[in-house]
Amino acid sequence: MTGLAISTTGLVHIYRAHGHDVAALSGIGITIRPGELVGLLGPSGAGKSTLLQLCGGLLTPSAGRLQIGEHNVATMTGPELDHLRSNDVGIVLQGAGRNLLPYLSPADNIRYAQRAAPRGRDLPKPEAVLELVGLEQHANTPLTTLTPGQIQLCAVAVGIATFPGLLLADEPTSQLDHHARDEVLTAIRTINSETGMTVLLVTHDPEVAATLPRTITIRDGRIASEGRSGEEYAVVATDGSLPLPPHVAELLPAGTLVQVTSDNGEIRLVPVEQEGNR
Repeated sequence: MTGLAISTTGLVHIYRAHGHDVAALSGIGITIRPGELVGLLGPSGAGKSTLLQLCGGLLTPSAGRLQIGEHNVATMTGPELDHLRSNDVGIVLQGAGRNLLPYLSPADNIRYAQRAAPRGRDLPKPEAVLELVGLEQHANTPLTTLTPGQIQLCAVAVGIATFPGLLLADEPTSQLDHHARDEVLTAIRTINSETGMTVLLVTHDPEVAATLPRTITIRDGRIASEGRSGEEYAVVATDGSLPLPPHVAELLPAGTLVQVTSDNGEIRLVPVEQEGNR
């Protein structure tokens, strides 16, 4: 299997709320390589889930470019998006129960999810999918007897039922105790490492974020920063703007004049005292 790349340029999503246009995303530009495991971070309402739903073809971009593998999602028709989700992109919605039919066993839930795959597609056996998430012993166990962590693992298994090139997971560890959370994270890392599947997951949990090789933080609909191996970096946007980290923004309130200097490759931001403040 080859994971799918994600590439966005100037991605905008606008929705109507109380008679007004609201920009959930304002010019997002990201590149995720095939086979990467990336976390989306940010406060509630920042635009994380919106970006995830756009990548899954559940929402339509208002402007900009969104490329998933060879697919330009912004120009795809309804049937083409259906094919994308049934073949190339797996989605795990927030709340495990939203991904499962409660009267079916884990194996039968996977079989049901595979029904949407194109005819002739070589599909994995449900037992092989469940083995990836550590549930092979519960293939025929009623969902009502599984623990919350096992139910979430089952939801992840349904998300990869067709072995897609991209897995999108919205808060897959929320409302779980630490042990169950770690089991779900281990399963997602196993899926990523053993299949090469690209994984993009949303999380609010800083402990979860700390275990991921790369994170992207969204704030107010824009890329605020990126994390690599525990280090946080500001990201220069395509228009040349540079969002400041919160601890720096507190020192440089809106309207502050800043002199930007470069000396031997070292760039400095120097606030300038204005006439009215002297």
